[in-house]
Amino acid sequence: MPTARPQNDRRSPRSPRRRDRRGRGLRGLMYPVSTPAFRTRAERFDAKVLEALEPIEARWGPELVDLDLAVDDVPSVDRTSPDEIVWGTGVLADVGVPLAHLVPAGVDSAGMPTRARIVLYRRPLEARARNGEDLADLVHEVLVEQVAEYLNIEPDAVDGG
Repeated sequence: MPTARPQNDRRSPRSPRRRDRRGRGLRGLMYPVSTPAFRTRAERFDAKVLEALEPIEARWGPELVDLDLAVDDVPSVDRTSPDEIVWGTGVLADVGVPLAHLVPAGVDSAGMPTRARIVLYRRPLEARARNGEDLADLVHEVLVEQVAEYLNIEPDAVDGG
C-alpha cells in the first residue's frame, strides 16, 4: 500500500526536487555531452592519436594492415632488481621512461597468434608536452618512429620524405 504524503508537501511525484543550495543556481551539466569540452583527458588524447595516425595511414595503409594501435595510461614495470629497470626491445624511452612500445607479432600464452601492436603511453607523453599543440606534435613524432621501426625503414621515409 502506498504511503500518504503530508498535505504541505508540494513536490510533484513526477519531477525530482532540484536543490539551489546557497543561491548558486541549479545543479547540472556545464557543457552539453556532445561538445569537445566534455571529453575526458583520455578521450582527447585518443583523438590526438587518431589525428596523428591519419597521414601515416594514408601513405602506408597497405603495409599497416596487420598492425594494431593501443593506448595505455602508463607502462607496466618488471624489475629485474630493486635498483634497475630494464626495458625490452621495441621500447621508445625518454630519460628512462617509455613513451611507446612496439610489440612484435607472435604467439600468446594460449598458443593463439597475435598481431603486431604499437602501444602509446598517455601519461608520460602528456607529462613531456607543454600544451595541446606540443602534445600533438610529440604523439606524431613517436608514431612515426614506431611505424618506421615496424616497417624497418628510416623515420624520414615514414613522415613523407
